[in-house]
Amino acid sequence: MNAPIFDSHAHYTSRQFDGDRYELLAGLPAQGVTGIVECATSSRDAVQAVALAHRFDFVWAAVGIHPESLIEEHEPTVSVYHGDWAAELRDMEPLFADERVVAVGECGLDHHWPVPREEQLAMLEGHLRLAAELDKPVILHDREAHAEMYELIRKYRPKGVLHCYSGSAEDAKWLTRMGLYIGFGGSTTFKNARRSVEAAQVVPPELMLLETDCPYLAPIPYRGKRNHSGLILHTAEHLAKELGTTCEELLTRTDANARRLFGLSAE
Repeated sequence: MNAPIFDSHAHYTSRQFDGDRYELLAGLPAQGVTGIVECATSSRDAVQAVALAHRFDFVWAAVGIHPESLIEEHEPTVSVYHGDWAAELRDMEPLFADERVVAVGECGLDHHWPVPREEQLAMLEGHLRLAAELDKPVILHDREAHAEMYELIRKYRPKGVLHCYSGSAEDAKWLTRMGLYIGFGGSTTFKNARRSVEAAQVVPPELMLLETDCPYLAPIPYRGKRNHSGLILHTAEHLAKELGTTCEELLTRTDANARRLFGLSAE
């Protein structure tokens, strides 16, 4: 297949890639991968993400603080900044001047884990204000926090993407009317993923993105294994059937969508 694969959300700085990170990334273009947005989750991996973007010309970086970093002892948000996320984000701001940094994130809300509610709400607002100041898209994490996330989206009206979308089809309709992109990953291939597929069916074709969230959420038939950008092909094949289109058309369209959102030139 000659269609381009653009992975709009990846985490190649994860320790799961420590053994073969550079070899794996170097081999992805041969699998059809034309673009990757590497998403930082704190100041710990932000510099690494930018370095990867400079090492590989098909990789770009997003810089932000993930809500889980507020409770992870090994993250500098806790170990260095002692919960002062605002100071950490200020220290990260020079990275946004780098031409390889195309978005603010990954940031958002997560009520699956015991992250202090008020702290993560304030941190997300800080990211949303920064994205508006920089005129960059924001990459949003929303796990079991739809009501509060949607309230802030209505308040700030950001440009960006809700990654690994887990909301309803009805919510996808108004979110896309506001211009937000919706990201779908390997979990859409799971047997219990009807809700995600129904959402994908109402997302305008020009506002859909594909992603891995690797090393997590590998699609069927690789579920439970380490994910990587080349496996988007399986997600695209599954979604194309559900959407009544071809895999080539879906990959070509989502590649163009990602380049439009992140301000990248066409291949």
